[in-house]
Amino acid sequence: MEVLLGVTGCIGAYKVPELVRLLRAGGAGVTVVMTRNAGWFVTEGTLQTLSQRPVYGDMFHPRTADGIEHIDLARRADLLLVAPATAHTLASFAGGLADDLLSTIYLASACPVMVAPAMNSFMYQHSAVQANLEILRRRGVEVVGPGTGELACGESGPGRLLEPADIAAKALALAGGKTGQILAGLNVVISSGPTREPLDGVRFLSNPATGRMGHALAEAAIHRGATVTLVSGPTHLPDPAGARVVHVTRVEEMRHAILEGSEGSDLVVMAAAVGDYRLARPAAGKLKKSARGLDLHLEPAPDILAELGRRRGSAPRPVLVGFAAETDDLVLNARRKLEAKNLDHIVANPVNRAGAGFGAETNQVTLISRNGDTDSWPVMSKSQVAARLLDHLAGVHFSAAAGTEG
Repeated sequence: MEVLLGVTGCIGAYKVPELVRLLRAGGAGVTVVMTRNAGWFVTEGTLQTLSQRPVYGDMFHPRTADGIEHIDLARRADLLLVAPATAHTLASFAGGLADDLLSTIYLASACPVMVAPAMNSFMYQHSAVQANLEILRRRGVEVVGPGTGELACGESGPGRLLEPADIAAKALALAGGKTGQILAGLNVVISSGPTREPLDGVRFLSNPATGRMGHALAEAAIHRGATVTLVSGPTHLPDPAGARVVHVTRVEEMRHAILEGSEGSDLVVMAAAVGDYRLARPAAGKLKKSARGLDLHLEPAPDILAELGRRRGSAPRPVLVGFAAETDDLVLNARRKLEAKNLDHIVANPVNRAGAGFGAETNQVTLISRNGDTDSWPVMSKSQVAARLLDHLAGVHFSAAAGTEG
């Protein structure tokens, strides 16, 4: 497995040495191509030492004497990965420019392409950058990230280079790493993000879910060959390339989309933080502030997982997996939910623990199965959780080697 790693001029390049290490640890050979400005942030010597290969960069002073260098490099790659990808590089790729070695390699590549954007939040949110990303997505380029948080400029928001572990996991899967197409031919439905129930014309009842876990599951399922339907509540995340995405807001909208998508599906994973309650009679206009306070009558919202479990009954399909966000008695409460809703597995995560739950880029989960097995996993990125979960499900329910599909 050969990864051609493009490195561009961005402060996020300081993470690239760790990315090279992780790619090689995952079984990939790594060849680095640096743009002229990348050398301001990471040295050629560092990347050459870690990759154990020459580093390329100058289009007119090739490192090899045989053949045409940008063609040869492109042909040998199973994946072209650009991390970090600056606004300039994205514009070059989208516009079909070939003004340096990296952009020329991009035009000459027949392999999958993945870009990990990194830049200031205002730059990332600029309509020109978003338009270029949309062009690349339509052409089949996998866009991963960016992350959200504190930036080098001191501001906070979207624009951080995704963590090396997340990029490496996605890159190795796309390049055809150890997982292969283990879910090929299967229809998978995944829910993601929060739901919002209106209180009045301008306010709503919701939760802090970001959709990172559900979107990571969708990407991991696509990389493993599945046909994926992602039902997503409101998030700021881009739609995963290759998924059929249904955008919803309210619980009833998610219920309708999930039930419709689950017909004939092989696997349903409910990672969304679906609201448990909704206002019985939302006000049409804005409720005015009053010194007397405000009493709201909430009623239970539809329980989508329970309805899926009832519909399936004792049938083996679809395999049903739920998530349980808990603050107390993690395993006990999750197991009760699994039994009450007729699930095959439930992923329990302590949302009151650092590095897990809503808004975090990492998660710490315990996988509980119908047969009684309980497996606690260490803190890892949500992409890693998604990969490990799907690999486990494939082995238990969909592996021909297991001798059964149930």
